[in-house]
Amino acid sequence: MNESKNMDQYFPNTDTQTPAPSLIPLADGDPDLFTVYNPEGKAPLLLVCDHASRAIPTALEQLGLPPEAFNLHIAYDIGAAAVTRKLADRLDCMAVLAGYSRLLIDCNRQPGDPQSIPEVSDGHRVPGNQGLSESEQVARVEAFHLPYHHAITTALAHLWRHGPPPALFSVHSFTPTLNGQDRHWDIGVLWNRDPRLAVPLVEKLRAAGRKDDRPLHVGDNEPYSGRDLAYTIDLHAGAGGLANCAVEIRQDHLETEDEADHWADMLADALADIMAMENIHVVQRY
Repeated sequence: MNESKNMDQYFPNTDTQTPAPSLIPLADGDPDLFTVYNPEGKAPLLLVCDHASRAIPTALEQLGLPPEAFNLHIAYDIGAAAVTRKLADRLDCMAVLAGYSRLLIDCNRQPGDPQSIPEVSDGHRVPGNQGLSESEQVARVEAFHLPYHHAITTALAHLWRHGPPPALFSVHSFTPTLNGQDRHWDIGVLWNRDPRLAVPLVEKLRAAGRKDDRPLHVGDNEPYSGRDLAYTIDLHAGAGGLANCAVEIRQDHLETEDEADHWADMLADALADIMAMENIHVVQRY
């Protein structure tokens, strides 16, 4: 396994620096703020996984939730980290994965958004998020949100210094049922204005079908819309004209290692073809 938690170790010649130590103290057993996987990947493509982890700093006492809450989709995107790493291996590209739970702070939301530190998530009250002061909210942003996004900025800058304009691809997973509503898609492709990755990816996934030979139900900006909820890819790629999109894989399709391998294989096959298209590695604003 090829991972780094220290950006300066792998990108010593960049102008950016690793952020200051966390404002919320981390215990010896707490995970790092983010992980850089396959930092020496050669492909001009960066993978990100905003909801890779269900960890909470020891000092925040699981936000007052029982341990079983952290096995649920409210805590992290189940299976997304495994697919991200496997996809990075197949495409020889770098990946940045967030180190802490979306319940602590959602790295795919604008700081200050009321849902970025949710008081209630899919009907579950989060005691440790109730009535936080502005300074407590800012501390979480500075301790966990900003370092993750700093890592993405640094990784993209590194790739761009050593090759053509890189593309950005975000991996998520979604719960089959939310707020009592069934969601029938197998996978969704999320995008905002830039169609370069998303449109051919939808076409290729629909053509591929499922491994049981049934049609693959591919959502185009479903079950979420990238026009409403795409903070990370908009911030780091959309604003700068880099090709980008995100996928949401249904979580009950990611319950085993074999299933994660299957989705990584399918996405790798599609993305390898798309990355070779002449309009991908150019700056184009929409």
